[in-house]
Amino acid sequence: MNVPISEGNFDRLFRRVRSYVQGRDLYIFDGFVGADTKRRFGVRIINELASQNLLVHQLFIRPTDEELQTHNPDFTVIAVPGLHADPEDDGINSEAFIVLNLSKRLVIIGGSKYAGEIKKSVFSLMNYFMTKADVLPMHCAANVDDAGNTALFFGLSGTGKTTLSADPERYLIGDDEHGWSEDGIFNFEGGCYGKTIALYRENEPQIWDAIRFGSMMENVVLDHYTRIPDYNDGSLTENTRVAYPIDYIPNAIIPSIGSHPKTILFLAADAFGVLPPISKLTREQAMYHFMSGYTSKVAGTERGIKEPEATFSAGFGKCFLPLEAAVYANLLGKRLADHPETNVYLVNTGWSGGVYGVGSRVSIKYTRALVSAAVNGDLDNVEFHEHPIFKIWVPNAVPGVPTEILDPVKTWSDSQEYEKQAKYLAKLFVENFSKYVNVPEEVTAAGPVVD
Repeated sequence: MNVPISEGNFDRLFRRVRSYVQGRDLYIFDGFVGADTKRRFGVRIINELASQNLLVHQLFIRPTDEELQTHNPDFTVIAVPGLHADPEDDGINSEAFIVLNLSKRLVIIGGSKYAGEIKKSVFSLMNYFMTKADVLPMHCAANVDDAGNTALFFGLSGTGKTTLSADPERYLIGDDEHGWSEDGIFNFEGGCYGKTIALYRENEPQIWDAIRFGSMMENVVLDHYTRIPDYNDGSLTENTRVAYPIDYIPNAIIPSIGSHPKTILFLAADAFGVLPPISKLTREQAMYHFMSGYTSKVAGTERGIKEPEATFSAGFGKCFLPLEAAVYANLLGKRLADHPETNVYLVNTGWSGGVYGVGSRVSIKYTRALVSAAVNGDLDNVEFHEHPIFKIWVPNAVPGVPTEILDPVKTWSDSQEYEKQAKYLAKLFVENFSKYVNVPEEVTAAGPVVD
């Protein structure tokens, strides 16, 4: 997904960027990434657009006046959307470019007004440098309860990561990017970045109320006369976004730091209707599914996608990982070995009772109940049975959830058709995993069974 370019091409492109900014008004944000002061980095973001500077001001950690006086940027990002590259002359593939130079700790962005590129570029830098400090960088949300029990929510766009982590009964640590060190969990950012497509207050009251003065929306269509956002309008793209400071969430934890997680949830929107709505994973299975990062691409998050299709993204964020997937999976395995009390679950927020177009989406009401049971410890004492193909552990009963929806084969009218689809998806898992190297044998063996 990420394409290398030569040092010479980078230098040539960087000279074009420096030439372009001469004589222009620029907006500069100096701040931090990493709520753990022992492990944070200074960041400087140089923007051509005030709107982009507003977004980074709300998403990254703002310094105090005293910290600003001694601020030293470890990373620098220069975003100039008005500059379009020449693919032939610059040795790249399009007029838009997002280029990271790890040795210079420098990012240059051009040809794209999508400010989310800035956020994800810094995350990619963190995904490299955090591993050097024995910290697992994670594309996940995190929250905590009154007793200090932390939960992590992994998932690609559209799986419900932001929605499920914004729980009024719990305290938000962060919605997107975190590190897991030997001391615990810490947020990389100082803000949240949620999707707004089909946003309703009754479903996501915290996110709805956080969209107020100071929030920065991208790709959201406004009514021409009233200027009121239409969150159901996906005519530009369904990847509509809003950025806001984390303190816009009333129950946010500041500074955004938590204990070692008691519960980890991998969210997957399974378009095949095969995976159980919730299942428990062993340590090796957790490493396997972390490296797999399965979900379905859905319209809006990927250009050209009209119907959902299976996709695998290592670490639930492959394009943000500069190193091979096993590096991150081994760090996860190390943390889980050090904290055997941590439970890991795979949650299907996608379809049940059939494939996409036949079955129905798992009810958000039941998903919330399943997630609550996991993070509250209600699953600690229930009995599980092993899925015959995926070998994951399916609960026999969950408080507040109909028993008949827990075992996916029972939700299908044709059990043979379910088995056919389950074997097909299992084959996709195995084929995807076969490309990975430096993987412990026991982790490879933790995948699904394929005849």
